[in-house]
Amino acid sequence: PRGWAVGGGGVSSGITLDELLPLDTRALATVLAEGAPVDPDVLADHDYHGVSLGLPQVVERLTWKTFKKVFHHDPERGVLRGWNQRVEQHGARGPFVDRQRRGRPITFGHFHVVAPEGVPAGCDRGLLIDYGAGSNHPLDPVGRLRDPIVSLVGGASHRLLGWTYVWLGKLRIPTPSYFYLERGAPLRDPVPPPH
Repeated sequence: PRGWAVGGGGVSSGITLDELLPLDTRALATVLAEGAPVDPDVLADHDYHGVSLGLPQVVERLTWKTFKKVFHHDPERGVLRGWNQRVEQHGARGPFVDRQRRGRPITFGHFHVVAPEGVPAGCDRGLLIDYGAGSNHPLDPVGRLRDPIVSLVGGASHRLLGWTYVWLGKLRIPTPSYFYLERGAPLRDPVPPPH
C-alpha cells in the first residue's frame, strides 16, 4: 500500500487506518510481518481505540467493529496487563463511547503483555498479548487466544496492528482476525483482574 515504507527497522513512515481497511488478510499479514517493535512503556496506562480488520461483515455485525484495549502497568503484580472494553458501535471513524453496565465500563478478555516467544513465523517483531495469563475464567475460550502486535510507525507505539491466533499447546491455529489500535486517553481507573 502507499504511504508506508519498510527497511531496516520495519515500517518507517506508517500506514493509516484508511489504508488498512480495504486490505485482505494476505496483505494484512505482510504489514504485520514488516511492522516495528512496540515500546511497552508507551502502552502502559493508556487506552487504545481498536478497529477489527479482515473479518467478513456478517461476523462484525454479530460481534463488533470497534472496541478498546486498555493497558495498565500493574505495580502490585509487576506486569503490563490489560483488558478489552466494549464501546458503542459508530463505525471505524466514529466516536469511541464506552458501553456501561451499572455505571461501570463493560470489560472482557483480560491479558498480560509479554515477549513474543513461541509465536508463528513473521510475528516476532513486537509484543504478544497473552489472554492465557490474564486470569480469565478457566472455561472461557478467550484464554486460548494470543495477539502479536507491532508498531505501524517505526520508533513509535501510538498506532499498532495486531492479529489473533488460537494457542493449543504446540498448535498455533490462525484466524482471519486482524485489528488496528490507535492510542487514546490516559487510564484513569484500572480494572482489577477477574480472579
